[in-house]
Amino acid sequence: MTDVADTAGKIRRMEIRGAGRIARVAAAALRDHAYQVESGDIAGFMAEMEKAAHTLVLTRPTAVSLPNAVHTVMLAMEGTNTPEEAKKAIAARADSFIRSSEQAVGKIGEIGARHIRDGDVVMTHCNSEAALSCLIEARRQGRDFSVFATEVRPRNQGQITIRTLNDAGIETNFIVDSAVRSFMNRIDLVVVGADAVAVNGAVVNKIGTSQIALAADEARTSLIVAAETYKFAPRTIFGELITIEEREPGEVLPPEIIDSLPHVRVRNPAFDVTPPEYIDLIVTEEGAIPPQMAYIIIREYLGWDINEFNRH
Repeated sequence: MTDVADTAGKIRRMEIRGAGRIARVAAAALRDHAYQVESGDIAGFMAEMEKAAHTLVLTRPTAVSLPNAVHTVMLAMEGTNTPEEAKKAIAARADSFIRSSEQAVGKIGEIGARHIRDGDVVMTHCNSEAALSCLIEARRQGRDFSVFATEVRPRNQGQITIRTLNDAGIETNFIVDSAVRSFMNRIDLVVVGADAVAVNGAVVNKIGTSQIALAADEARTSLIVAAETYKFAPRTIFGELITIEEREPGEVLPPEIIDSLPHVRVRNPAFDVTPPEYIDLIVTEEGAIPPQMAYIIIREYLGWDINEFNRH
């Protein structure tokens, strides 16, 4: 049984990380919470579910997959007349979302792998299930290539990535984030994930991604983004900006050092924005698109319409 408060805490502390994993665990938490709510009427039940949904959405403001997953699950309550009906509908919708999320990663891997050739040198950043799926699938198909993976300070997600690549038998070079430009001229393709995709095709991903994209553009190296459709941000259609989360300074420096430097402010943004002009393709489970077609994904696959925007 997945507890909402416990899940929210783990997401906030990054014990659960990665946009896809966050989305799936949030859906599971809402499903399990529904069966814990004791309410004799549908209005009371919906109110309790809204509180749980709000708690989850506030944990990571940048990961659009989280509100999209919550929105998808909560929609199941529409048209239900009793808590029992609503609970069954929520459970079915949550399980469906979790299955489709897991399948999406596999489909993205199949499509993305086609862009990796024998002899390529590929660079990746952070720890993206979707991006790694492209690399692992290419290796499974017998493609011989190598990878440069970044450290990803300050949370060191790159260490998870290199272990995954090592286990897949992929030759990997591990570099500090600041070494990206030094190696970029050796790179044939950059493959990264995404935490959010805006309507104009701009991609929000782990801090450092935009610098990698800039270096890739300078070196005329192609960059593709691997992103499930539920990472696209519908509300950007109306000019709403994606919030860039800034995390605790203690992730960068120990508190005792921070306390000894009264004139120093430690800044720790967790994400940055890569402009669409630095992106060649966005690979989704529905196919590979140029970033300029991001609106199509929002309109055709996410199930948000104009009236829904006005209600949220």
